[in-house]
Amino acid sequence: MVKKEFDWLDIEEYPFENKYFNINNYKMHYIDEGKGDIILFVHGTPSWSFEYRKLIKALKNNFRCIATDHIGFGLSDKPKHYNYHTINHSISLETFVLKRKLKNITLVVHDFGGPIGLNFALRYPELVKKIVIINSWMWSSKNDPDFIKISKILKSPLLPFLYIYLNFSPRFILPKMIIKHKFSKKRLKQYIKPFKNRSQRYGVLYFAKSLLDDQMWFEELWNKRQIISHKPTLFIWGMKDPVLKPHNLQKFINGFKNSKLVKLEKCGHFPQEEESDRIITEIAQFIKQTHP
Repeated sequence: MVKKEFDWLDIEEYPFENKYFNINNYKMHYIDEGKGDIILFVHGTPSWSFEYRKLIKALKNNFRCIATDHIGFGLSDKPKHYNYHTINHSISLETFVLKRKLKNITLVVHDFGGPIGLNFALRYPELVKKIVIINSWMWSSKNDPDFIKISKILKSPLLPFLYIYLNFSPRFILPKMIIKHKFSKKRLKQYIKPFKNRSQRYGVLYFAKSLLDDQMWFEELWNKRQIISHKPTLFIWGMKDPVLKPHNLQKFINGFKNSKLVKLEKCGHFPQEEESDRIITEIAQFIKQTHP
């Protein structure tokens, strides 16, 4: 049953049973659909588990699909005062996995879900058997020319105003990340409404601040990649991503030698929205395939 506060939720698009897990006395929303080998989906910003709905609706017929919403996102609680640092989201994910006793996981990460989920994999490599990475990263970008340009905006004193008062990230940034199939107003609403009140927008703001504050931690993840770089890894990459460009993909491939690559030439930052059928097929084949 959908709570009244989520009366905006399109239950035809997102027809899942909503479940909750206690994290630091707050409710973290998650879905757990289907049976079989576990696929754990980890979202980024300004997103939530809704971004994986097409994949889950198809894959739950053969796999157990689990997707959480970070605190501050989706259908989870959104406290104004909370430790929204990226590493704390990763610790929350870790707590969820350990308490739910999940293992033999195929980890699917996207955007900020990369450092969040891959940090968990680095800490508990025995629980993760395969990895799927969709337009993400796990290293410092402080010397990247594109990041240097973005950092000027991130340092602006106007940033909190844009994020808290204008809901800037889902309203204006996210639509520009979609290249192949532009969002309808109905679809975009599912990304805007989780943050409909100003008090609900701090999680998104702190992810933006994390791009300035957590670069050292991101680099630490990359320096420990050998712990997981041998695991079978599938890269699915929207090649027209305006933020995470092909050189980021190449860095990943160079660091993860036991990998397969699927390039989606016409997709932007959210391939799972733009070419879901192809991704569903690729993930299902990848999980079923025997790897050395």
